Amino acid sequence: MPNICIIGLGNPDTKYNGTRHNVGKDWVKGIAADCDLSLKSKKKIESTVAISSDEKILWGYPNHYVNESGCSIKKILNNNNLNLGQIIIIHDDLDLPIGSLKLKVGGGHGGHNGLRSIISHSGKSFIRLRVGIGHPGNKVDVTNWVLGKFKSAEKGPIQEAFFKFNNVIELLSNNEILDAQSKLHSE
Repeated sequence: MPNICIIGLGNPDTKYNGTRHNVGKDWVKGIAADCDLSLKSKKKIESTVAISSDEKILWGYPNHYVNESGCSIKKILNNNNLNLGQIIIIHDDLDLPIGSLKLKVGGGHGGHNGLRSIISHSGKSFIRLRVGIGHPGNKVDVTNWVLGKFKSAEKGPIQEAFFKFNNVIELLSNNEILDAQSKLHSE
């Protein structure tokens, strides 16, 4: 049984690949490619998953749209005998500057409908890796902003954030959450 499960949120259609809303899913796919993990869609848990070579981490993403992620997360928990505290959700965050990372245990949804869905299905004591995507400046532009692709100037900071995340994966896999927070937040 894995120590933790790292889930990236994102929409299922290929047209959403590389969008701000799909940063979590795209990162999981990136890790899988880097580590030669074979992500497989599992109908029973309505998710696409792979286990790390050391079997400490279950990687994956829901096969639903972000706003409907909660039912997949609940199925992952139940099917793998995991508790909510073993789940790390990687998601986009409008309130953080592009490329900023915050690792947080518990909390509310902060207006993020994917988190709202997870909380309504399973509770709020999961771990979140908030990935800053910046804010368009006007509330009416938020939907187009999150569903839009990163601009050229934003790709560098997002790639740097991905590398920072890579540097704490081992800490996360050993449930050293405070050490991972300290490392991420001090860089």
